Amino acid sequence: MLFQNDDYGKDYVKGLKDGLGAKAASMIVAEAGYEVTQPTIDSEIVQLKSSNADVFFNVTTPKFAAQAIKKMNEIGWKPMHFLNNVSASIGSVMKPAGFENGQGIISSIYLKDPTDPEWKNDPAVKAWNEFLDKYYPEANRADQFVMYAYIVSQGLVHVLKACGDDLTRANVMKQAASIKNYEPLGLLPSVKVNTSATDFGPLSQLQLMRFKGDSWERFGDVVSSDVGG
Repeated sequence: MLFQNDDYGKDYVKGLKDGLGAKAASMIVAEAGYEVTQPTIDSEIVQLKSSNADVFFNVTTPKFAAQAIKKMNEIGWKPMHFLNNVSASIGSVMKPAGFENGQGIISSIYLKDPTDPEWKNDPAVKAWNEFLDKYYPEANRADQFVMYAYIVSQGLVHVLKACGDDLTRANVMKQAASIKNYEPLGLLPSVKVNTSATDFGPLSQLQLMRFKGDSWERFGDVVSSDVGG
C-alpha cells in the first residue's frame, strides 16, 4: 500500500489493517509512505512493485494518485488497484493520468458523478448545473470535488438553519452532531447523512465502481459500515 504520511493516510492504513484482522501481517507485503512536500512518488511505486504484490491499495491525494497511475503503467506493474475515493475524480486525476492507464481501477463513491450519463437528466444534477451557471460558470464540471463542495455547502446550511437564532459554538456543534437521515442534493440514492454525539462521521455508505473507457461504472449495491445514525 502507498499512503500519505499523515493522519489522513494513516487512518486508511488502520482501517485496512483492522478489516484484515489477523491476516494483515501476512497479506500486506509492503508499505510506503510519502510526504506531501515530495515532488513525485515514482521511487515509492518502483519500491512497491519489487514486492511482487498482486493487490495495490492507493491512499493518495489527486496529484500523487495521477502520478502513481502513470508510473505504474510506465514500469508495467498491473496489480489489482484499489484507489481511495478522495482521488477518484475524472477531471483532476483520471484524465491527467491518462484514461488508458486507469483501466480496471476500483474505487468507491457516495455522490452522483456529474460525468456519468445516468445522471444527465437527474433533478439534483440539473440543480447543480443551474447553481454553477449562476455562481461558478468557470467550474470544471468533470471534477467531482465541485459536486462534493456543493453537497458539503448544503450540509452547512442545514446545520445553521437547525441552530435558529442560537449561533453559539456550542449549539452549532450540537446541531452538527444531531443530523438524522439528511439527503442533500447530489448524494447517491440510499446514501444519507447521519451524525451523533459519539460519531461525527457524516457518511457510512458508498458504492464500488470500476474505471472503464473514460468513466466509472458503479457495481454492486450501496454498502454500509453500519456506524453512525
